[in-house]
Amino acid sequence: MWDFSARQAMAMMARTAPFIVFRMAVYFGAAVAYMLMTGVGAGVGWGVGGFGDEDFRAAATLWGGVAGFGITAAVMYLLREYLLYVVKAGHVAVLVDLMDGKTLSQGRSQISHARAEVTARFGQTSTLFAVDQLIKGVLKAITGLLRGMMSIIPVPGARQIVSVVQAFLKIAVGFIDEVILAYAIRTGSDNAWQSAREGLVLYGQNYKVMLKNAAWLALIVYGLSFVVFLIMLAPAGLAVYLIPGAWSAGGMVFALLLAWSVKVALLEPFAIACMMQVYFRTIEGQTPDPAWEQRLDSLSAKFRKLKEKAVSVTDPDPQPAAAPAT
Repeated sequence: MWDFSARQAMAMMARTAPFIVFRMAVYFGAAVAYMLMTGVGAGVGWGVGGFGDEDFRAAATLWGGVAGFGITAAVMYLLREYLLYVVKAGHVAVLVDLMDGKTLSQGRSQISHARAEVTARFGQTSTLFAVDQLIKGVLKAITGLLRGMMSIIPVPGARQIVSVVQAFLKIAVGFIDEVILAYAIRTGSDNAWQSAREGLVLYGQNYKVMLKNAAWLALIVYGLSFVVFLIMLAPAGLAVYLIPGAWSAGGMVFALLLAWSVKVALLEPFAIACMMQVYFRTIEGQTPDPAWEQRLDSLSAKFRKLKEKAVSVTDPDPQPAAAPAT
């Protein structure tokens, strides 16, 4: 059915408990920040609305809440590179050490060690973010290739089926970019661009087994996320009740935020631990297939960009060829 061990993944999460606690603090803190700032904004709007009639107050409360939510969203957008660098890639680095049988430190020293490891592989936050964005672009191109292959199958209603499958694949491959980062960390290369390129080729030549397991994990993670969303409706409704004007749509939004925080703090690292098991077991003893490298070169401009970046690191200042003797 699938090729990963959920028990082993849970054990890996337990061994990296300091990072799990760190993730929970970061992402639950983000959810609380959204709720607080939305409440503050709605409260300010409610106060401003006192200068008008009831309709004006209701509108001011609504837009005040939207403004508070939007400000928090803007701050989170600015912090996305830092979160990838310290939280996600850091946890991946610790999971790689665990898979290699290394002794893990505990407490804050585990987080500090992970950050040092990520810095050694990727340098600045901007480099890691750029590598991650290129990886995601190549994964989308591979998904598009699969859609093209399926669209030529002469089945009634194939176009609708392919659209559904493509949407599901987009969700499934969301767990794979961090696995490619894990490959870059595990190889110990000082050229993150080249490691990411090799990791993508190895993924491409094993796409069937990778996508099968990613699909199962997508069902598990999003199924559990929906259950969490239903559970979170009650506390979210209480939070809305405390907001002036009692936002009618706020309960749904806050429940989604709380479910999101559980997903990224607890369910995603479980999925990544599972995918790392599958990926490293599958590629063991393999080398990147030149045919798949050529295929990705022709398929994705972002894959070609990875090559350009890798060459620039290997030979940052290439010398012009010498003029022929006359």
